[in-house]
Amino acid sequence: VNIVFASLITLPIRMEVLPPPSGLEAQHAALFTTGSLNFLHELISTFDKDVDQILQLRMSRKAHSDLSGELPHFLEKTAPIRADPAWRVLPVPSRLQKRHVDIGDMAPCDALRFIKALQSSAQGIQVDFDDGNCPTFRNQITGIYNVIQAVNNQFPGVPHISQAPVLMLRPRAWNMVEHNVMVEGKEAPGPLFDFGLLMFHCGKMLFQHKSGPFFYLSKVESFIEARLWNRIFVWTQEKLGLPLGSIKATVLIENVFAAFEMEEILYELREHSAGLNCGIWDYSASFVNKFGHREDFLLPDRSKYVNMEKHFLRSYMDLLVQTCHRRGALATGGMAALMLPGRLHTDSYTRVLASVKRQKMLEISAGVDGFMVYDLNLIKPMQELFQVHTDGDNQLHRLREDVSVTPKDLLSMPLGGVTLYGLKYNIAVGVLFINAWLSGKGHFFFRGQVEDSATAEISRSQVWQWIRHQARLEDDSRVVNRQLVADLTEELTSDLSVRCLSRLYTAADMFLEIVLKRHYPEFITSYLNQDHTFLSYQDQHTEEEEALETNKQQSKL
Repeated sequence: VNIVFASLITLPIRMEVLPPPSGLEAQHAALFTTGSLNFLHELISTFDKDVDQILQLRMSRKAHSDLSGELPHFLEKTAPIRADPAWRVLPVPSRLQKRHVDIGDMAPCDALRFIKALQSSAQGIQVDFDDGNCPTFRNQITGIYNVIQAVNNQFPGVPHISQAPVLMLRPRAWNMVEHNVMVEGKEAPGPLFDFGLLMFHCGKMLFQHKSGPFFYLSKVESFIEARLWNRIFVWTQEKLGLPLGSIKATVLIENVFAAFEMEEILYELREHSAGLNCGIWDYSASFVNKFGHREDFLLPDRSKYVNMEKHFLRSYMDLLVQTCHRRGALATGGMAALMLPGRLHTDSYTRVLASVKRQKMLEISAGVDGFMVYDLNLIKPMQELFQVHTDGDNQLHRLREDVSVTPKDLLSMPLGGVTLYGLKYNIAVGVLFINAWLSGKGHFFFRGQVEDSATAEISRSQVWQWIRHQARLEDDSRVVNRQLVADLTEELTSDLSVRCLSRLYTAADMFLEIVLKRHYPEFITSYLNQDHTFLSYQDQHTEEEEALETNKQQSKL
């Protein structure tokens, strides 16, 4: 592989950037300017050791939990922060005060869908470089370039950035690396690569138009991690000449440890907080991640026994809303993954819409200030729910003083077993997600809804845990073991009709490898991102496919 050294473009820094994928030469040149590379180098070299320390602290905490058997609790050392009634986060800007419905899983490398989202009536767009995005170099370059185009009003027929839905930029999480950029002899941390380029090219323009820069922060596990993000924000604002507090960020509480540190996370980001977000599947998967080897934390079939009405999830959502509103921060809910059928006024259309409304009414009743949908056709019906059932731009006035959540509430596993349907469903989602990744896509559609890394995470986690504990099927008492899962996976690959069967078989092999590991791989995305099969497959098989897809999209614009 030929490597382009930063020094070849007159940068006296130790940084290496791979050449552009075919057809993206102009976008690559626009992103990697002398100024942006200098900025990226300084950002990454300043905080690289901190990122490593964060990941090491995660491993240390997990090891301590495993060895001691200790369960998470509200921290004694930070009790004064929780007990102090006086502090608040800074008020969010006017454009964030009313964000009832965001579009979720918006991978900006998909220019056509991104443009449709910008033209929609949604209040916000989760511009996703994480769960709904596969971080190939082509996707990262195309996605960041498309964000720059949107911010600079280069897309025809799209409202000015000050009038379009607000962009909530979601960089990759700490566990992800950018293979195509080396800084001081190390692969760049994925989130710093994404954040740095987005801020350098878009930060000032977004701020000038009172439309950002706003971010989602994925998979934060502790207030220490929030503190690091705050330091990164302060440093970046100083470097770019932006006022302190210009950057606002919503932290996704996707980890059970973070659920016990929500006030502390808000406190660390109090000058930069746009609130907290609660979702269902990454959060549920974190229980397997942290406690999956313990039989008393066996998570039952998610298709039958796990939903936001269950006590451990409802407690988590209630506590998040209470915590946010007590501190003047916005609380947002998860994403509606269901897709409305194409034909209006049919029984299936009515049934799906009613299901989404029921799920989202639970969140509105709990006091959330907004949530996400994937299907653009759900924007208006969900906005109408807020109009009918709430008053004003948000529900900050609902302090939820009726809530008193204990550690036991947050750690109470729902009752239930394992069904054959649920096992097959989890296998299908896991295999098809890996298949999507091997084709350079971060999400796919299955049985009427969108699936992304969050649903893949819970799917493979459950299969791993059920094998680990030799769970029995409710249907016929068969043991969930290696042979049964292998047989069902083979059956699935035979039944599915996909364009590239060889890729599907590769995905099935990789899925079995993940769920049969002796030790639980912490994140499916980082496991795939580091796996030689994925990397070599990208080089050999998807470059041409992606180039054809890019050319097809560009010809439609």
